[in-house]
Amino acid sequence: MSEIFHRAELMLGKDSIELFSKQNVIIFGLGGVGSWCIESLVRTGFKEITLVDYDTVCETNINRQLPATTKTIGRLKTEVLKERFEEINPDVHITIRSEAYSPANADSFNLNEYDVIIDCIDSMQSKIHLIREATKTSSFFISSMGAALKIDPLQIRVDEFWEVKYDLFARRIRKNIRKGELPSKPFPCVYSLEQTMEGSEVHETNGESKRINGSTAHITAIFGFTIAGEIIKHFLSKQ
Repeated sequence: MSEIFHRAELMLGKDSIELFSKQNVIIFGLGGVGSWCIESLVRTGFKEITLVDYDTVCETNINRQLPATTKTIGRLKTEVLKERFEEINPDVHITIRSEAYSPANADSFNLNEYDVIIDCIDSMQSKIHLIREATKTSSFFISSMGAALKIDPLQIRVDEFWEVKYDLFARRIRKNIRKGELPSKPFPCVYSLEQTMEGSEVHETNGESKRINGSTAHITAIFGFTIAGEIIKHFLSKQ
């Protein structure tokens, strides 16, 4: 199966592909950012991967999420992606946890087992909790900020969490995280400098309001691919 990674080996070297294959990766969130991120890693030789997402594919996912097609509506995203990645590389080892990370179940994830922890969570409370816990480990930890309401790929950046600029989601996270325990170490974030565009609507469900933000595939995918690139660069720098 080495031919799968031949073109990556030409550029990165066989030793790098071998190094990637030994890294234990966990990703939280398999939406528009996370699904493309992990696809890129699988296609670059990473094969010890845990997928964490509670959600099923719905029709509104199709415009931007890798597992979403008209044939996968109603299926768990974790199961759809596991099948896909095993078709890409039959030697990949995919563990799925079809649940949402939260403060209530965080202890069931032994984050110290992983070499890479990827945060693509949308929920504010859960994201802040994961940031606090992941930065206590020696793992390479990277987080996605807000990819919605953006259209310009040339404004996507990577910076340390406290240096992220113009991102309203990051601003809210920092405001809330200061109310409690701060991250234990610096960590990179993927974000956009672009000012938030118009394109939201509010849905009322069971007496609760939920804001739905517009998003596009090219932005969410580039966020995901950028995360994958930062992970690859991290391990290349260690050689």
